[in-house]
Amino acid sequence: MNEKNYDYLKLNIKLMGFGENHHEELAKNLNEGKDSFQMNINKEVNKKPFEATLQFRKPENSDMYFLNSYHATLEHRNGEKMEQTFYLNKGKGVTAKEAYNLLEGRAVHKELTNKAGEPYKAWIQLDFDNKDKHNNNEVKQFHENYGYDLKSAVGKYKVAELDGGEKETNLLQSLQKGNIQSVTIEKDGASQKMFIEANPQFKTVNLYDAQMKRVQRENLEPYQSPALNGKEIKAMKEPVEQVKEDIKVNKQSQKAPGPEDGDSLLPKKRTRQKKTLGIS
Repeated sequence: MNEKNYDYLKLNIKLMGFGENHHEELAKNLNEGKDSFQMNINKEVNKKPFEATLQFRKPENSDMYFLNSYHATLEHRNGEKMEQTFYLNKGKGVTAKEAYNLLEGRAVHKELTNKAGEPYKAWIQLDFDNKDKHNNNEVKQFHENYGYDLKSAVGKYKVAELDGGEKETNLLQSLQKGNIQSVTIEKDGASQKMFIEANPQFKTVNLYDAQMKRVQRENLEPYQSPALNGKEIKAMKEPVEQVKEDIKVNKQSQKAPGPEDGDSLLPKKRTRQKKTLGIS
C-alpha cells in the first residue's frame, strides 16, 4: 500500500465531509490493489438518511488512487428518495453537506473550472424536472452576469445579522453553502427568529417563520427594510415571465466568460477526470 496515497485519501474524505471513521476499510481496499473500488457511507443529516457511494480509481501505470465521484441519496420524510452523482476534479467538488442541500432543492455557490481550466463562480441548483441520458438531474447554473447579489437580497429585510461584521460574513457564507440559516428579523417593532435561504433564480431569498412555514410573497412587506422604495418592492414581486426571460438571457451569456459550450457540472458523457468540470 502506498502510505502517501493512504494519507492523502484519508484527508480528502474528511475534507469532503464524509468523516474519519473509514480508515480501516480504505486501507483494506488499497491493499487489494484493484483498478477501482467503492466505499459506502451512511449517515443522518437533520434526521434524514443520507447515503453516499464513493468511487475510487487509479490511472494506468500508477499506484495512486483518486476519489473521482460519488453517488448521493437523500430520503425525505415522506419516503421519497432524491439522488445524484457528483463528479470531482482532483478530489475537489460538491461536499457532502452541499450535496444534501442540493438534494433538498436549494442552491449552492461554487467556484468552477471550464474545460480550458479557467475558474469562474456560479450558483448551481438541481433541476428535478429534467434528466440527462445517465438519469442524473440536469444542473441549472446562475453566473455572476445573471445579476444575483446575495447581500442585497438579504438586505431587503430587517435582518439584525447584517451588521457589517463577523455575523454578516458568517450568514452570507452559510447561505452560499446552501444552508437554511436562522436570523433575527424585526416586525412591528419586535424581533423574531426566522429562517432564510438563497434563491438565485428569482434574485431573492426565501423567508420562513419560526415553524419553518414559508412566508408568501403577498405577506413579505412587514418584514422588509424601511429603506426600500416602491420601485424596489415592485421588483421583489416581479412576474415569473420576467424571471424566465432573465434565465434565458443568462443561458445565452454563459458562453463567455462562463463555461465553454458543452460544459456541465455533470458531464453528458463519461470522460477522463481531466476533462470533467471541476468544482472547488
